[in-house]
Amino acid sequence: MEDIKKEFLQALKLLSTELTAYISDNVGDWKIKGFIDVEKNIYTISSDTKIISKILEIQLFPKFQEFAQENGYEVILAEMQNWYPDLSFINKENPNIKFAVDIKTTYRLEEYAGFCNGFTLGSHGEYFRKRTSTKNIQFPYAEYAAHICLGVLYTRALSTDIDETKIFQLNELDKVTSVIKDLVFFAEEKWKIASDKSGSGNTANIGSIQYIDDILKGNGVFKELGGKNI
Repeated sequence: MEDIKKEFLQALKLLSTELTAYISDNVGDWKIKGFIDVEKNIYTISSDTKIISKILEIQLFPKFQEFAQENGYEVILAEMQNWYPDLSFINKENPNIKFAVDIKTTYRLEEYAGFCNGFTLGSHGEYFRKRTSTKNIQFPYAEYAAHICLGVLYTRALSTDIDETKIFQLNELDKVTSVIKDLVFFAEEKWKIASDKSGSGNTANIGSIQYIDDILKGNGVFKELGGKNI
């Protein structure tokens, strides 16, 4: 199983190196500019991280399907919005082999060079504490061979460059500022980038380390201890 896990993770790491070009234009801005209605009006996207994360997930799904097909897996989306994980990869030859992949996004901190706001890596809820639980999870936690974070680091556009009240037309597309830019993707087992602090102040989530270089190298707090309990 360890060899299969290593092979899957390496393939996902390779995919992550291709995703920046897939979702960015030639100057590094996000290709997604806004929402469009039937009258071809374009509305600017909010910089809310939940909105950005969901749109990125939709934009990237064709690449995940392609990845699954090429590597002999079926990809299953979480049935409910609040279920873990975002994506379950099931081996076609042996359905007992499953990998949990969660898409996580965060932004660079302008005031602290080299640091980001951090990721929330998952819940401390029932499915995490009771590894055979089926509550709020696609398959029981213990059934997954690995729990992987597909992370996205980005820089937010300046608030002065974004006007959420303005409506654009198709011929003005080049005038619409992308709300994020300079995206970097990575794939890593979540325990390797986890911290010993919560990911948010009002929910019981696992937090990540915040130094970007350590994130990309998998140098989390628990790196030397292993990932048995995360």
